[in-house]
Amino acid sequence: MKSIIKRFFDIIFSTIAVVVFLPIVLISWIILLFGTKSNGFFFQKRVGQYGKLFTIYKLRTMHRKTETISKVGFFFRKYKLDELPQFLNVLKGEISLVGPRPDIQGYYDVLQGENRKILELKPGITSEASIKYYNEEELLQQQENALEYNDTVIFPDKVKLNLEYYYNHNLLIDIKIIIKTLF
Repeated sequence: MKSIIKRFFDIIFSTIAVVVFLPIVLISWIILLFGTKSNGFFFQKRVGQYGKLFTIYKLRTMHRKTETISKVGFFFRKYKLDELPQFLNVLKGEISLVGPRPDIQGYYDVLQGENRKILELKPGITSEASIKYYNEEELLQQQENALEYNDTVIFPDKVKLNLEYYYNHNLLIDIKIIIKTLF
């Protein structure tokens, strides 16, 4: 029953978000089309619920050839505008509004023991971990070895936060997380 209510909430909220944000996405897409010299969209395989791969939708913020963040891309990333197309992933049922952020292969899909419970959750657009690490790119840029810092500090903390969500999630907590994300 809890998952039916969550899915219903996801559909209603995402439908409204798609309608409201469609003009912003279209304008952003046109700007990024030229700013990144690409088709303006970014598609990537991510690990979803039960370890199943799916394609996440984002606006492209990096130059296609150099794979460096474009000047306008910094703005879109800072305000998370590049994430808006993910409401389509929610409507398709691949992700939820709230849940662990979907990651690339080699992270959630290789968790062991109790931590694998996280894979039972549908990934989400936002979570306590994504709120805590809203400035993750900046944190990583400050590190001498960004990958090591991510793998030994940030990712384990995200696992802890996502496991807490696994044991305690409900619609009220989801609404609180959405409100924290907006503000």
